[in-house]
Amino acid sequence: MTQPQPDWDPYSSAASANQSAGYDDQRRRCPVAYSDALGWSLFRHRDVVSALTDDAMFSNMVSAHLSVPNGIDPPQHTEYRRIIDRYFSIDRMEALEPRCQEIARQAVQALPINGELDVMAEFAPEFALQSQCAFLGWPADLHRPLRDWVRKNHAATRSRDRDAMSAVAFEFDRHIRAVLEERRTTGSEGCDVASELLRERLGDRTLNDQEIVSILRNWTVGELATISTCIGILIAFLAEHASMQRLLRAQPSLLPAAIEEILRIGSPLVSSRRRTRHRVRIGGCEIEAGERVTLMWASANRDESTFEHPDEFRLDRNPALNLLYGAGLHVCPGAPLARLELRVLMEELLASVELTPSTSSRPIRAVYPASGFSAYTVRVTKR
Repeated sequence: MTQPQPDWDPYSSAASANQSAGYDDQRRRCPVAYSDALGWSLFRHRDVVSALTDDAMFSNMVSAHLSVPNGIDPPQHTEYRRIIDRYFSIDRMEALEPRCQEIARQAVQALPINGELDVMAEFAPEFALQSQCAFLGWPADLHRPLRDWVRKNHAATRSRDRDAMSAVAFEFDRHIRAVLEERRTTGSEGCDVASELLRERLGDRTLNDQEIVSILRNWTVGELATISTCIGILIAFLAEHASMQRLLRAQPSLLPAAIEEILRIGSPLVSSRRRTRHRVRIGGCEIEAGERVTLMWASANRDESTFEHPDEFRLDRNPALNLLYGAGLHVCPGAPLARLELRVLMEELLASVELTPSTSSRPIRAVYPASGFSAYTVRVTKR
């Protein structure tokens, strides 16, 4: 089989300068595009939804490492989700909400009133870390190694150094295995999530360490980076739209829908991967079985054929079309937690401070595979 000629390069300076604009252009010119880095990339909303919902044609088993549950196909995926979804139940989120509110309150109280801060360096990652550790039930002595690990992971990912990424992944696994061993030593009777996972059963057996480490990796690696990115996008949008701050203060019930619309525009998640099970034809392109396919969330959620005037903030859009948390069997299980964390933080910010863009520092946009901002300075004024 002849390898296709590349249609684009996701790492090029043109694509990285403004990812949203670059993906918009690619969607209009070549909506099913090949690259050496990503294989076949799907840019249109309808093509991405088709891949998300056709599990007979597209497999999620794309990684050389175990990834529970997002890298598992049915029927095994169904059994893992039966376990995992319970951790994000309504009851658990309601029980967690007061602690998240307290973390948000403390974070906002520590802001430099009548001063400026870089949201991505001094605010978003710390809130994400503390709120995620609250969900996991992890003590403060685990915050520092996780904080250091996230920093190393970001650096390795940006550099695309596979050896560095493997070393960072091994370091994370070592931290989690140490946590599991400590829980076993104490009889695994604790009430934190790691202890609970040690008691979970998959069929006639308990989860093994590899499965638990994979689950906890997804709940830290993925969530910490994604929540930080979301916070940066939300604060930037609010700072640049004073009228939106006033609207959401006057009508706080609009905040959940507003958050999802802002994040639809800002695209905190760029892409996810699949592999074709069979030959498939998409957008006039023949894609063979076993090919890599990349679903470009950051393009699909801005597709003008689905979202009229996609750059416009509109609260009357159909929320079912928003792919912020995916769709189909592999829709993000942690969506309830992310929604809780983002809502309580935005509530506290809007109630306590006014946000305006810095006049002394320019935003720096993140580059692929990250999204949002790598630096965004905002001025904080007490209400």
